[in-house]
Amino acid sequence: MGERKIGHIDGIAPGAEFHRRMQVKRNNLHSDTVRGISTLVDEDGSHIADAIVLHGGYEDDHDDWDSIRYTGASPDVDKYKVKGVPRLRRSQSWDYADNAALKRSYERGHPVRVIRGWKGDKRYSPIDCYRYDGLYLVTDIRTAVAQSPAPDGTPVDICQFDLKRLPEDRQDPTSLEHQIADLLERRDEVPAEGTDDEGTTDEPDEEAETEEEAETEEEAAQGEKFPETRTARVQRLVRDDAVIRNVKRLYAGECQVCGLRLLGPDGKPYSEGAHIRPLGKPHRGPDVEPNVLCLCPNCHVRLDIGAIVIEDDWSIVVRAGAFGMDVRPKLKRHRRHKIHPEYLRYHREWWLGR
Repeated sequence: MGERKIGHIDGIAPGAEFHRRMQVKRNNLHSDTVRGISTLVDEDGSHIADAIVLHGGYEDDHDDWDSIRYTGASPDVDKYKVKGVPRLRRSQSWDYADNAALKRSYERGHPVRVIRGWKGDKRYSPIDCYRYDGLYLVTDIRTAVAQSPAPDGTPVDICQFDLKRLPEDRQDPTSLEHQIADLLERRDEVPAEGTDDEGTTDEPDEEAETEEEAETEEEAAQGEKFPETRTARVQRLVRDDAVIRNVKRLYAGECQVCGLRLLGPDGKPYSEGAHIRPLGKPHRGPDVEPNVLCLCPNCHVRLDIGAIVIEDDWSIVVRAGAFGMDVRPKLKRHRRHKIHPEYLRYHREWWLGR
């Protein structure tokens, strides 16, 4: 656990999950267990924001994963709730400490950490926990009028912030993980057979030369080229994705599509986390629980190549057969796994259009 600062916290990568806000604070991702905006002191002694929490906040908030529209903060006495959603009794102020700190981060170009809770947008919320989702930059600020007026009917002004998720190359592992990766990502070239440690070929034993070797030399002399063969041994650091691990735990490794549960010799189940809307270009799907299924390797491939699609009523449609493999009539769902229909619709439309 690294000290609280601007940017990533050492030892904590995006996707890390925490049971409650106290754990978020203890890991130095946020300064508070209640407030939405976390602040710290910059080099000049002024307060700046280093993190925000999205957890079912104001109705004017809007989360679209890559971009966020975030409502500023108010003193508790200025807030009340309607059906669990916070509303304001009076307008917000840019002079309020938390809003001023986030505004200052915008002016200075400081990124902020975004932590999502389970009460946020259903498309991106984790399962009954808080999740660190990486670094975002405040790209614009404005004074806007809230959707709901004050109790006396007067309009309410809010401090509004636009945030944009930094590119993936800025969401790299933290410095501690880089050190581990530097140790593990070694590319060791193994000398080809018949060479010594320095790569020079040993002199052949003329008496041991066979007829087959002689024919090979004759073919080479006529112009046929034989590429040099080398063996590379690569070690890589593979991160156990907390999002995928969270979903797999709900199903104890059982495939949601076919029901297969693979067990290894150690008795532990093997399954794979499959993103419904794929990550990266051109799909740009988010790495969040509502976009992940727990599948066996076969069904993972079938989903990825569009051999199966899933309807809005959770029915599984087989578009290309796989002999000897049956699927469930409907996708198995755990009550805590809030798969979002938007991702199923995207996957279905993408493959049905091809």
